[in-house]
Amino acid sequence: MNTYKPTHCLGVVLAGGLSTRMGEDKALLKRNNINMLDYAKQLLTQAGVEQVITSGNKHQVADIVEQAGPVGGIYSVIKRYKPSAMLIMPVDLPLMTSDALVTLKKLGELSQKACFFEGHSIPLYLPVNAFVELFLQQAFQSHAYQQSRKGPSIRALLQQVPHQAIKADNQKILFNTNTPQEWQQAKKSFANTQVEKNTLLGVNHG
Repeated sequence: MNTYKPTHCLGVVLAGGLSTRMGEDKALLKRNNINMLDYAKQLLTQAGVEQVITSGNKHQVADIVEQAGPVGGIYSVIKRYKPSAMLIMPVDLPLMTSDALVTLKKLGELSQKACFFEGHSIPLYLPVNAFVELFLQQAFQSHAYQQSRKGPSIRALLQQVPHQAIKADNQKILFNTNTPQEWQQAKKSFANTQVEKNTLLGVNHG
C-alpha cells in the first residue's frame, strides 16, 4: 500500500543578500520579461507549494538575526510561519527549472529527509523537524554565536539533520550568478531554456 502523503510545504525565496559582487539587487535583474524574484516565486508555485514567501529585509520576512546569512533567513521564516516543511530557492539561479524542484520536493517528502543536489546545499527541501529546530536554537543562542555574531552555513545545518543528496540531470540548472560576468553568461542560455520550457508545457497541456 502506498502511504505517500504530501506534506504542507512553504515555498521560500532567499533574497536577503547584499548583492555586493553583482553591484545591483539580484532580485530585480530581468530574466527575459520577468525579474529574478518573480521567476523564483513562479518556479516554486509550479513545483506545487501552497504558499510562497520571500525572506530578506526588503521583503516579507525580515531577518530576526542581522547578517546571519541564508540560515538566518531560514530561521526567521520558521519563527514566523512555523511550517512543517520548506522548499527553499535562492534568488540567483536563473537556469533552475520547476521539474528539478518537483523532484527535490517529492523525494524529500517520501524520505522525510532534507533533500538537495550533489555539491549544492540549495535549492533545498527541508522538513522542519526536531533536528532542525535544535540546530537553529543552538546556533543562534550559543555563547560562540553571541561572541562571533556570524551565522552558520547551510552545509553546517545539513550535517546535523537527516539528509540525502541527489544527482542533477543537468548541471546547468545549478549555475548561480553572483557577478555581472556570470549574469551575462547565464543570459546566453535564456532563449534556449525558454524554448525548451514552452515545448514541455505544450506536451504537458496538449
